[in-house]
Parts: sequence; structure tokens; C-alpha cells
Amino acid sequence: MISPIIIAGGSGTRLWPLSRGNYPKQFLKLHGENTMLQETILRLKGLEHSPVMLICNEEHRFIAAEQVRQLNVKHSGIFLEPVGRNTAPAIALAAFKAVEDDNDSLLLVLAADHVIADQTAFRESVNKAKLLAEQGKLVTFGVVGSTPETGYGYIKRGAEFGNGFVVDSFVEKPDLVTAQGYIASGDYYWNSGMFLFKASRYLEELKAFRPDIYEACKKAVQVQSSDMDFVRVDKEAFERCPDESVDYAVMEQTKDAVVVPMDANWNDVGGFAALWEVSKQDENGNSFIGDVKSVDTKNTLVFGDDKLVATVGVENLVIVNTKDAVLVAHKDESQKVKQIVSQLKVDKRTEVIFHREVYRPWGKYDSVDSGERFQVKRITVKPGAKLSVQMHHHRAEHWIVVSGTAKVQIDDTEQYVTENESVYIPITAVHALENPGKVDLELIEVQSGSYLGEDDIVRFEDRYGRVE
Repeated sequence: MISPIIIAGGSGTRLWPLSRGNYPKQFLKLHGENTMLQETILRLKGLEHSPVMLICNEEHRFIAAEQVRQLNVKHSGIFLEPVGRNTAPAIALAAFKAVEDDNDSLLLVLAADHVIADQTAFRESVNKAKLLAEQGKLVTFGVVGSTPETGYGYIKRGAEFGNGFVVDSFVEKPDLVTAQGYIASGDYYWNSGMFLFKASRYLEELKAFRPDIYEACKKAVQVQSSDMDFVRVDKEAFERCPDESVDYAVMEQTKDAVVVPMDANWNDVGGFAALWEVSKQDENGNSFIGDVKSVDTKNTLVFGDDKLVATVGVENLVIVNTKDAVLVAHKDESQKVKQIVSQLKVDKRTEVIFHREVYRPWGKYDSVDSGERFQVKRITVKPGAKLSVQMHHHRAEHWIVVSGTAKVQIDDTEQYVTENESVYIPITAVHALENPGKVDLELIEVQSGSYLGEDDIVRFEDRYGRVE
């Protein structure tokens, strides 16, 4: 049986300002009606497989859980990495869990942020690889490339072996001339970063070539705790694990690596130029998302969020408008967005981490306005959801209900607040907000005080496990 393992880590910095630290590209709707994570899960339909396991960062756990819930599909748990340690340790956690459950299944390792247009071809390649993985081979999928891409690593195939080829070598990202030679030869594939192998075989090879990673992950999974959808491992043990990719740790070392070709219109959407390539384009080569008007515009990608974007007499541009940032870049230079992100990190700008609209397990909030000693938010609370019982040392809050009904606790009193009504929460008052209704609760929150940071929250109770 195939056990899909979807790795949903990563920060997607080359797609800033769409992708942010707390809401990276795998959780965005960049190609189609679903998010990239959801598309990854949905393309498994037609394959015989057990419920999906997700591996993601602690700070993304509620986003991942909500997006799986929206699909109404079963999953086998969301493994939370205490810290990021790259793909080799992440896969090891899943492999140890599979063996622990007496289920030496075939692990189908997928990234959550790839576009695969031809899903039938994807499933055909997986089924071909299944026969090889059952024989103990460690299979990687090589994308059949049509252009000499310099942004991908390559896999050189060797002798034919069953439905695939023995891996001759893995090759780093080449220059253009070298990449042209690779494509012309027909012996090289793009390295997709997708794999299929038995859990036990992966652990055997990891133990042989990187015993330090093997031992650290083994100790980490020996101490597990579960709450709701989430599985946590021992943080201290996992923090001692080296940071390494599965390619370097295992695939480039093992003698049992096999590559199966995949010709499925694959794209890792590694930047805005790639996003433009996979997006629907008009007769002028433009891809417009949102409210966009254009005159004499060609080969341009525009993302409009909350306002009209107009372009005149431009071509080969990327224009991204979000609620708190605007990016304008030449499409051929769009990879350099990472340099902007680096500058923002140095300047400690919040835009590198947060969108103006922030999602929480109970709903979301939009930071509408802020200034010295005040901040205004529009808060949406889902039906049946409740914010934590909490207190603030430095700010008071005023809540005005726009729609719905709020159940409000302030110290020892409890009251219902409905549309056009408001309530005041003094500094240090213990309080909670709940939506007891059947529709979204919308309210405006006005904060005032000497410090308005999100870390001025002391939680006493929380149904989402956020009490320290």
C-alpha cells in the first residue's frame, strides 16, 4: 500500500509578497480554485493509497489542518517539526512512524507546492515506480524536460531497469550551455524532489550513510504526544538533528537509486516567471488575477488584491499588489525578490512574516489601521469557535459587533453582544470571545495602550492547545 507523505514546510521567499513566513506559497491559491497543498492531495485520487500524512512547521499547523478539513478527506496525522531540518529528517519521522505502526508501506514523498497539470501521467509514473519500490529500490521521479532550465538540478540516467533506469548521477544546477546539452542528449531529467520507497529501506540507507540523522530522529519519535490532528516529537532530540536534504543524505549515496521518468507538465513554481508560465494567459501573453485593466500590455503577470491595478505600455513585468505591499519587477529578474526579502529581514519588517490579514484556528483578523498607541482590526470568528481565555498587561480593547452575536466573558461576568452593540475590556481583565451562532461573527476591535504586540497575550485556557 502507498502511504503519501506531503512535506508542507518551506517559506517560498521568491514569491513575496504573496508568500510570507506565516503563510507561505503551499497554502495559497496560485493555480486553480484550490491551494497548492489541496491540489497535491487531490491529485492522489485514482491511486490506491492510505490516508495522507502531512509534515509541516509548528506555526503552520492550523492552516494545514483547516485546508485538509475543507477537502473532507481522511488523513493519518499532521507531524509537526519543532524546527526545520530539511527533507532527510522529515522523511525519517514518517518512516519511523510507518515502521512503528507495523506498516512497512511504500512512502510516496511529495512536496506541497508543485504544479502537475497532467494528473493521469503523474499517476501512471507512480504506478510504474511502485513495482520497483516493492523490490527494495529507492525511486526518484525525473521530469522529462523540454527546455534547458538552469534553475533545476538534473538526474542522469544509466542502464534501463524495469520501468525505469539506474541513476547514474545527480547533477547540480547547470549553466545554460550545459543545460542545453543535457536536454539534447535525452539522458537527463529535471530533479523533481519526489520519491517512492519502502519505509524500512529508507531507514536502512539513512542509518548506513547518515547515522547521526538516523539516531536523532529515532530518539525524537520515541517521545510522541498527540492533540487534535497533530503529532509532536521530542523537541530537544530533533533540534540536535543535522540539517540535510534527502538527496545528499541518501539518494546520492545509495546503490539502489532508480529514476522513473514523469512527463506530466510539472513545475515547482519557484518564482514569478514560473508562475506566469503555468497561469492562463490571454492573446497578449498576460495573466491577470484580480481587478486589472490594461492598455498595450504584453507578457505581464498581475496579482491584484483589494484595489484596481491598471497597466499602460509595459511588457515582461510582474506586478503584485497586496493589502500592505506592492512589488514591481522585470519578469526576467524576478528571482531577485529574495534579495528584497533579505533586506526586510535585516530591517526587521513585519511584512516579511505576516500578511495584513492573519489566519488563526478560530478565524482571521485584518489589521485595518494603526498608529501611536492604537490599532484597529476587523475580526472574523467562525461559528462555534472561541478565542483563548486571556489577559493583556499593556492594552485595553473595545469590541464593536458588525454582524452576528458574540458571547463575551470579562473576569467573572458573561454577556451576549449583538449587531451595533459594543463592549470594553480594561487592561489586565481576563476575557474571552466566542461565536455561539451559526454564521460568522464580524467585529471591529480597537486596541489602545503603550504596547500593542501580539506577544502581549497571557493565555489561561485554549481549546487549540496554545497555552504554554
